[in-house]
Amino acid sequence: MPLQQTLLQNKKTQRIIELLEQGGATEVYFVGGAVRDYLLGERYFKDIDIEVFGLNYEEIIRILSPSFRVNLVGKSFGTVKVDQRIDVSIPRRESKLGIGHKGFQIMSDPSMTFADAARRRDFTINAIGMRRDGAIADPYRGVDDLRQKILRATSEAFDEDPLRVLRAMQFVSRFDFRADEKTITMCRSLKSEFSTLSAERIFGEWEKWASKSQIPSRGLRLLESTGWLECFPEIAALRGTKQHPLWHREGDALEHTAAVADAMAQIVIEKKYNDSSRLTLMFSALLHDVGKPLTLTEKEPGVWHSPKHADAGVPLAKAFLEKMRASERLIASILPLVREHQTHIFLPLHEQPTDAMVRRLAYRLTPANIKLWSELCEADMAGCDNDRNLCHAHSTQAWLDAARRLGVFDAPPQPLLLGRDLIELGVEPGPEMGEILRETFEAQLDGEFLRRDDAVNWLKNRVIKRK
Repeated sequence: MPLQQTLLQNKKTQRIIELLEQGGATEVYFVGGAVRDYLLGERYFKDIDIEVFGLNYEEIIRILSPSFRVNLVGKSFGTVKVDQRIDVSIPRRESKLGIGHKGFQIMSDPSMTFADAARRRDFTINAIGMRRDGAIADPYRGVDDLRQKILRATSEAFDEDPLRVLRAMQFVSRFDFRADEKTITMCRSLKSEFSTLSAERIFGEWEKWASKSQIPSRGLRLLESTGWLECFPEIAALRGTKQHPLWHREGDALEHTAAVADAMAQIVIEKKYNDSSRLTLMFSALLHDVGKPLTLTEKEPGVWHSPKHADAGVPLAKAFLEKMRASERLIASILPLVREHQTHIFLPLHEQPTDAMVRRLAYRLTPANIKLWSELCEADMAGCDNDRNLCHAHSTQAWLDAARRLGVFDAPPQPLLLGRDLIELGVEPGPEMGEILRETFEAQLDGEFLRRDDAVNWLKNRVIKRK
């Protein structure tokens, strides 16, 4: 499919470029992620960036504002957002004055060459320009790096923003690339500036790691090789944490976590999970064993256990996510998966879970569900190098079959009786009502009744009469 049918497939984009060229632009390039992804085979783009040479900011505004809504928020960066979707920028020069991503001065300069403008971009694969006819401007050989799957810093200007280390993390994971040694060294030199990054910017890169990775372990290994893993102590502590030799021949807890993350990435890709579920599953894979370092014990020489590490991992997973200001909704969905990821293992071999066990698991997993729980269990088993018979013995299949039969596979059990039902039976609102509702729902989870009428009779005979 030619370029014109992709980046220029809509009349709006085509009209913007025509107006800029008619208005005196000397060069107009598509730049950034759209060009990179186009060269990697993508054909549909959410965001489009256009870089304009030969026009200043006021001229671009004058040319485009009669035909489009122009957002002036990016004025200090020499950028306008057209109709909330397309970024039109002017090449700029940056002079670093201090530490962190805000510690430099920005000056727009429409007279720059493309090579000068591209020099400030983070990686060579993002420093490629493409004209509307498909001609490539590639002063830093980014196309070659795309072919060779190498992530390489464009220039010494890489140190303008320490966030670029985390961008490297998610890029190598998304594209199955490797960073060259010089780039690794540059990343190491920026570790001291980690504290200058806002929580929101940090989470933004982790979110891309979780939502777009093909091989997420590559990102974890890049963090370790650059020293940046230490900036995330809950994950760093997994390195060197020993595991049971029968279950985990793959190595320590970090090796296991990396393998689980890779397995989960394949699950979410193959099963086409939506963005929300993908974030929940990928972060639960990353954090499911963070309690192991705290609970590690040597039961006998060379035999290591981490008893109750699932429970111990919940506050650590919460701390990891809260420090990055992840949403409360996301955190709430991840923590029960971390806590329950071993539930099926503690059922004695060859025993089947009871209906009450399955209902209670579904309830404890809220707002996640047994469907997501089963995916974490599957990825966890896939990340273990052991005798496959061990995994088969602890299969979740019986739990899944029961959950489907009971109607709690992808949603928690709903109480058959509510407060209004108790009012009809003469119970006054207040603390007593709450206690009665709790006791009734517990009985429902245990299978004392399955229909509303039976629930009412049970309530009359077991609770209200007693009170």
